[in-house]
Amino acid sequence: MTTPLQDRHVSLAHGNGGRLMRELIEHVFQRHLGNDVLDTAADASCLPATELSGDWMVTTDGFTVDPLEFPGGDIGSLCIHGTVNDLAVSGATPVYLTLNAFIEEGVPMDLLIRVVASMACACQECDVRIVAGDTKVLRRGQGGGIYFATTGIGIRPPGLNLGLDSLREGDELVVSGAVGDHGTAVLLAREQFGLSGDLISDAASVLPITRILCGLPGLKFMRDPTRGGLATVSHDIAKATGHTVRLQEAMIPVRDPVRSVCEILGYDPLYLASEGQVLAAFAPGEGSKAVQALHAAGYMEAAQIGRVEGEKALVVLETPIGGERVLNELENDPLPRIC
Repeated sequence: MTTPLQDRHVSLAHGNGGRLMRELIEHVFQRHLGNDVLDTAADASCLPATELSGDWMVTTDGFTVDPLEFPGGDIGSLCIHGTVNDLAVSGATPVYLTLNAFIEEGVPMDLLIRVVASMACACQECDVRIVAGDTKVLRRGQGGGIYFATTGIGIRPPGLNLGLDSLREGDELVVSGAVGDHGTAVLLAREQFGLSGDLISDAASVLPITRILCGLPGLKFMRDPTRGGLATVSHDIAKATGHTVRLQEAMIPVRDPVRSVCEILGYDPLYLASEGQVLAAFAPGEGSKAVQALHAAGYMEAAQIGRVEGEKALVVLETPIGGERVLNELENDPLPRIC
């Protein structure tokens, strides 16, 4: 009998609801992602609510990246880490995920298997389970190879309320590590500009970081600076508070390869995606303590990079020589299909 493991490419027949679709689900998704809750023969999964005590947090996201595999990750691990991270920066512990897979006709079967296996490893690493899903096959030319859409459910301790509405003038901004790695690594992987390098995406779970930060006094807000990068999250803060976000360029950690690529191609690393970092806001006087805690845990590039101040909703970058530059809100996407 022909199975998806023997077929070299995904065909439209793998999405028609018949035998080949069943075998694709069983031999690829069920084989790698199967657990005690996921039932691929059922229309809905029963979640043991007794495991869930606290505030239920729900997030949903879609994932598209070009290329599908890049140094440091792939679209499979990216979709798990991205969903887990959205829950983590809300203060929640991720528990369950659902997955929708949109696969383009002609995708190599071995590529799909690698991506799903990577997804399974990320689930194990983050201690989450995929409990439901759906698979669609798109006609050739109607997709970008593989798209994933996810929904995540997590549990947040009662009383832990983090959000933009809690920010005030004087609050201090802390970043957990170097910014722009993911966007730059994906750019280099495309090999469009004759550039090459050994930079690895920072795509990873930020749960270890958020668990440290959630145990510290004065925490008000966390966000993972993905699309639009650090500058875009800063604009979100400025709009929400009506105050200026003042960033100190000398304190923002940017790796030399990222800085070099940006200088050559005219990008700004503050607008590039970071998939494994956290930007957090703390009450006045608490930011330095957060940096110390992160350093103690091995996150040596963590830094206090700015504060909320002033009367205008702007993002201002203070340069090392004492000048100032207004960071405008992102208009065009400099790197399409990065997350």
